[in-house]
Amino acid sequence: QPQLVESGGGSVQAGGSLRLSCAASGRAFSPYAMGWLRQARGTERDVVAGISGNGTYTRYADSVKGRFTISRDNAKNTVYLQMNSLKPEDTAVYYCAASWRGLPSLSLATYNYWGQGTQVTVSS
Repeated sequence: QPQLVESGGGSVQAGGSLRLSCAASGRAFSPYAMGWLRQARGTERDVVAGISGNGTYTRYADSVKGRFTISRDNAKNTVYLQMNSLKPEDTAVYYCAASWRGLPSLSLATYNYWGQGTQVTVSS
């Protein structure tokens, strides 16, 4: 199974930007769809963005559409989440996840492997 390690989290003021990275190892990377999920304190984990195995197709939750961009570099076994115009409500632990299905999904149930998460804190 792939091992997923997130990086790039931190603290930023509202309106700022962060770029998260997720490095995958252990198995072939390109067949997996990848997603970014987040969980704020006291809430359920939600999928905010997904990308297909070849990077052609992407999907976004309405809450981040137009502000976040998911991308991947299969040569580097890495997926990214560029987050712009950050809001305090984006504060959460962000997780990278992999899905066998190969197509992007906003359904939590489709993801099979998870990373340990990275904290993002947006102050007003």
